[in-house]
Amino acid sequence: MFQPSRLSRAVALFVLGLSASANAVADDTTRLDALTVTATKGATKTETPVVETPQSVSVIESEDWQEKGAESVQRAANYTPGVGTNQIGSSNRYDYLILRGFSSGSINNTFLDGLKVMNDGGSFSSFAIDPWFLDRIEIVKGPTSVLYGRSSPGGIVALTSKRPEYEFGGEVRARLGNNAQREFAFDVTGPVDDDQRVAYRLTGILSAADAQQDFVEEERRAIAPSLMWDITDDTSLTLLAYLQSDPEGGYHSGLPYEGTVVPRNGRKIDNTFFEGEPDYKRFSRDMAMVGYDLEHQLNSQWSVTQKFRHLSSDVKLQQVYAFGWASDTELLRFYSAAEEDLEAVTVDNQVKGHLAIGAVDHTLLVGLDYQQRRNDVVWPRGAFPAIDAFNPQYGAEPTALSGPSRNLREVSQTGLYLQDQMAIGGWRLNLGGRYDWVDIENTNRDTNAAAELDETQFSGRAGLLYYFDNGIAPYASYSTSFSPNAFRNADGNLIEPSEGRQIETGLKYQPVGSRDLYTLSLFRIHQENLATKLPQEPFYRAIGEIQSQGLELEAKTQVSENLGLQVGYAYTDVMFEKSEAYREGNDASQVPKHQVTAWADYRFTEGALNGASAGLGVRHMADIWADDANTRQVPDYTLVDLALGYDFRHVGLPGVSARLNVNNLLDKEYVASCFNSTNFCYFGAERNVTATASYRF
Repeated sequence: MFQPSRLSRAVALFVLGLSASANAVADDTTRLDALTVTATKGATKTETPVVETPQSVSVIESEDWQEKGAESVQRAANYTPGVGTNQIGSSNRYDYLILRGFSSGSINNTFLDGLKVMNDGGSFSSFAIDPWFLDRIEIVKGPTSVLYGRSSPGGIVALTSKRPEYEFGGEVRARLGNNAQREFAFDVTGPVDDDQRVAYRLTGILSAADAQQDFVEEERRAIAPSLMWDITDDTSLTLLAYLQSDPEGGYHSGLPYEGTVVPRNGRKIDNTFFEGEPDYKRFSRDMAMVGYDLEHQLNSQWSVTQKFRHLSSDVKLQQVYAFGWASDTELLRFYSAAEEDLEAVTVDNQVKGHLAIGAVDHTLLVGLDYQQRRNDVVWPRGAFPAIDAFNPQYGAEPTALSGPSRNLREVSQTGLYLQDQMAIGGWRLNLGGRYDWVDIENTNRDTNAAAELDETQFSGRAGLLYYFDNGIAPYASYSTSFSPNAFRNADGNLIEPSEGRQIETGLKYQPVGSRDLYTLSLFRIHQENLATKLPQEPFYRAIGEIQSQGLELEAKTQVSENLGLQVGYAYTDVMFEKSEAYREGNDASQVPKHQVTAWADYRFTEGALNGASAGLGVRHMADIWADDANTRQVPDYTLVDLALGYDFRHVGLPGVSARLNVNNLLDKEYVASCFNSTNFCYFGAERNVTATASYRF
């Protein structure tokens, strides 16, 4: 169990870094290039510095996750407090990100360039964009429905894609690693014409690897062409496309608590064990996204923007999965398959402006957005023979297959929103409101029976911050969210959406003249209208309630010209206030109550090691329940990561660099989390070693 002394050490380390930064900022100006840019659009959809935003926001730059060797969006957030990245253990199929303890919907809280195009909750048709195509990641913690509509009360993950630039440049990268990892990636951008009115960018990647589990592979091919055209001095148009094919989607399954966390009759299952069938394993995902960003500057103060994306996706799945023990050594198995055809459209229209009324400066944002998703799904299922978990023999066939269920899932959302960011002296007041019209219809293709939801919803946010001249900024805020439920009531219709509200207060500090950033936040989130099934009732009611409260500390600082430090701590307490009897009053599973992370990076600038760099990180997770009944726990675990790099410009090869990353350096075998019934526990990733060579030009 986590000891109170660990919290004291985490706070002490945070304060120590704060002091070090304050002492160093007066005489250290060369360090700025190595640090994080702290402006955000995720929380406000405007260019607002994080230190002046009255809500907790963590920004992860591409250089940061590349240094740590992160190969997915969820791994890029490994060192961000308040974010759980191990919900499904070693699986890389989707980007699961638990924000402030809300594991439900954690696959459904990602936005790309401010638009919800990537996810379809309740189906297999979400896709994971490779971080190679991204410029940065912003994690906005707490409700954000005021700008984005339906979303988790834990927050959102706002991804920003790479864009064309008018200066020629690019990068090629090759990577090799254990488990047959191999990758080639390229990125090139520059002007098309001499007048620099048109610029292009072409980014692509080919990657493949064996998964940790036997017989399973991961494979990806993706390319993203884009073109930016400055039609006039005031009008610009950016055309974007993203094509991705994942012929092999890797592993995505779990195993019982007995045999993984604790022995089963004195024996444990190997963390490379594959409980499925080689002839019945498939996950292929093909998607294409096209769209544009059109922006017109009306004058020096006002602009209008329209963003549009169209997404089509095709997913095919075959999977044999385990569900509990059939005997002392054999696992029960079932068969699941899917064919899904998703079409989605989303558009966001914005008017932004600045005006002064008396002593108050206003930054106004008015928006009208619309999104529509249509997913045609076919889900066969059936039974499969059991398998010996300790001496597996493969080659079985299904013992029974049931006719597939055919469903049409349709979602549309229209939202009208308004935000006013006011500044007077050091005061920053943020007020926002949004009204949504949501229409959801799930139709059984075989019976034509439909479950419907036609709902309107208001969301709001109010935040107040004072920015002192020395860079200290205390703040407080209140915000709300809503998220549709996927369960039916007694009438056969979808139950009303769940609603979330958060109170947050905190302190931010950015030393003047630096890019160091320190944040402390205290929050309480209350979510109601959760789907709950009462005893003896075959339907759900929207009567559940859950509360998440906690503390988060985050520090990013350049202690000296050579040494950078990133430290984080999160205390997250998530409790079911009203729910089914077995979990009412209990803590939620899969959520570490205590999370401590630290990463130190040292760059050598003199002597024989000039050009070399070394990074060392530690991640510690503690107090994780394996079930909502709170009868079993996942053991605490600590992981160590290592990075070694060298910049060859110091030996006459400018632009050439190499890096060695070892994640889970000590090759710790651990269970990352367990889901509720404890029939689904997920092994964490084993030691991962990659060597990367790149050339920037």
